[in-house]
Amino acid sequence: MKHRFLGSVVAAALISTTVMAEGTMLQRFEAMEKEMNALKAELANMKAEKSAPAEKATPSKIKIAVEDDEDDVKPAKATSGKIKIAVEKDDDQKSVPEQLEDIHDQLSTLNKRTNGNNLKFGVDFRTSYDNLQYKMADGSKQKNDALFSNRLWLNMNYAATKNLSFTGQLAYNKLFGQRSTLPTSSTGMDGFDWVSSEAAHNDTLRVRSAYFYYQDDEFLGADIPWTLSIGRRPSTNGHLINLRDDDPASSPLAHTVNVEFDGASAKFGMEELTGLDGSYFKLCAGRGMSNAEPRFSSAPYSGKDATTNNVDMIGVIVVPYDDKQYSVGMQYTYANNLIDRVDAMSNTDYSMETVGGLHTATAFAMVNGIGNGWSEFLDDTTFFVSGAMSKTNPKATKTMLGSNNEETGYSYWLGAQFPSLISDEGRWGVEFNHGSNNWRPITYGEDSMIGSKIAVRGDAYEVYFTEPLVGDILTFQLRYTYIDYDYAGSNGFFGSQTGTPTAISSSMPGAINFVDKAQDIRAYIRYRF
Repeated sequence: MKHRFLGSVVAAALISTTVMAEGTMLQRFEAMEKEMNALKAELANMKAEKSAPAEKATPSKIKIAVEDDEDDVKPAKATSGKIKIAVEKDDDQKSVPEQLEDIHDQLSTLNKRTNGNNLKFGVDFRTSYDNLQYKMADGSKQKNDALFSNRLWLNMNYAATKNLSFTGQLAYNKLFGQRSTLPTSSTGMDGFDWVSSEAAHNDTLRVRSAYFYYQDDEFLGADIPWTLSIGRRPSTNGHLINLRDDDPASSPLAHTVNVEFDGASAKFGMEELTGLDGSYFKLCAGRGMSNAEPRFSSAPYSGKDATTNNVDMIGVIVVPYDDKQYSVGMQYTYANNLIDRVDAMSNTDYSMETVGGLHTATAFAMVNGIGNGWSEFLDDTTFFVSGAMSKTNPKATKTMLGSNNEETGYSYWLGAQFPSLISDEGRWGVEFNHGSNNWRPITYGEDSMIGSKIAVRGDAYEVYFTEPLVGDILTFQLRYTYIDYDYAGSNGFFGSQTGTPTAISSSMPGAINFVDKAQDIRAYIRYRF
């Protein structure tokens, strides 16, 4: 076995000398990666056979050296990063475990010099077509038969240690070409911080998320795995809404929170304490608006002249059970100093004012695989049900949702996702949700052109088909969303200017400005790697 291992090392050295003499940096890294994989393969063989009697021979030491040339910053013809692998006789007898430890150290060094110590990038690019149709309360219609948009996410990850890592995502989301509408007071809302990366706006590359992530298996000496994260947290495409968006779920339960946010979270695993699979609770806190003057004001970043206060949110997420087939979860949040437009009917006034706070609570149950071996179709079918409530807390002199009193709204949401009838990897889904007149979630970042379907005061129906074109790298989706509004203000803010739940009818004041029914037919092609 030892001779086989040494032979592969010598062969790797010859390959390194030949391939890397005049190659580009990328070619050199690829060659080094091949060498590393060869060493790992032999290492696995040694581990498997280390208990077998070894032939008596003088052990050898394998040395891996990575040399840097003085010209390592030169492009193309540079010859930096050459690897020298030498086999030397060791005068001291070493056991197999000691040899394995030496090889582990050398492989770690090689990995860092190739690709193990760099920021990792990923690409998620989507081109969408949307057909939008609106029926207004007065019976008139508005539409856009062919709205094209591009969305680009640049993903970044780096793990400095096994406990500490960084994750970031840059986002570009825009319509094809220049948007032709004249600027109005509503135009500025496209770049509002809560939806700046979710709205199809312009060609600016924005920071959608950027945070550090710390994890450990013990908390204060107790057997409680925990994590801590601070930064611009991933708080859109959360649980349940992620199914139709074909994305991994972010932290929040999307029935009440789906919005970009800056803040912190800490998660604590509770399996050892409760004896329940996957149980945990998570504490979250963030700020949605900072009361701060401009940099070159008389008192930079003070809040002297601001018309709003700091908007802060706290929340807790509890998942009592999650064995990957059956799961339940709950979430409670409170946000203070929430805002509304001062004059919603003005075409020039974009100022905001503080109106009060908002409680939200939601709970869901999900079955990921119905039954146990009843059929292949049901084994791969997901079903969920979610219920939620919101309750306003208006300031003494203000109104929220058209009322001086605390108002409670309700919503329920059902959905199912099942295997495709066309391909092995495709997913099809259907969803329905309903909201009462005073229902008000914080879901402005939902990925829908016609507005948040979850925020609807009325009924929303959706069906979608997601199919692979080239593995999981290139996918196609066709989605149909239909919303029937019972009350106005579903996509407004929290006060009475934009959030009052007026019943939809042709006789309502300003009926031409309120949507009665809306539909969006979306088709996209998405590349992820």
